[in-house]
Amino acid sequence: MQNTNKSHWETVYKNKTPDDVSWTQDTPQTSLDFINSFGLNKSAKIIDIGGGDSKLVDCLLNLGYENITVLDISARALDKAKIRLGAQAKKVNWVVSDITAFKPETTFDVWHDRATFHFLTSPDQISTYMDIARKAVKGYLSIGTFSENGPEKCSGLDIKQYNENSISATFKNGFNKIRCITKNHTTPFNTVQNFVFCSFKRQEN
Repeated sequence: MQNTNKSHWETVYKNKTPDDVSWTQDTPQTSLDFINSFGLNKSAKIIDIGGGDSKLVDCLLNLGYENITVLDISARALDKAKIRLGAQAKKVNWVVSDITAFKPETTFDVWHDRATFHFLTSPDQISTYMDIARKAVKGYLSIGTFSENGPEKCSGLDIKQYNENSISATFKNGFNKIRCITKNHTTPFNTVQNFVFCSFKRQEN
């Protein structure tokens, strides 16, 4: 997402409830399955890119993970998540940033991104994202984007569709693919969106 889209996302989270937006999941099971497949201990450092008010952080806290960062361009989205979590919100590191402007101060064992990367539609944006990910990830990366059978837009914005080959090619400089799957997501208003999810391991330097 570009900085020019910050006002767009603040407006979305101001005016819409979780039931009004397509990406809402009561339980982000595919994301959890990928994260758990890495076999890491509960002190692993996990960052959720574009996490917004996703319930992934709730689920990770309930599973006992102790070192979670949630990043989103929208401060309002993160505020919603903090309110929902109550006292547990103090256990989470909250970062308001456009992912392409993110300057991580640490490295992460898991970099999770469901439905942020596909908003980066220019080569420069994608290259910047990759530079940041290569510097920040020391363990694993899990990413989910709209597939070639998925939507061409989301929240009124253009997105970039991927398949297993194209997303693997994008991440091959720095990451080794572990596995990819396609998955249908049923939105709160009963439409279906097809995603491709892939996991990668950071290559040894």
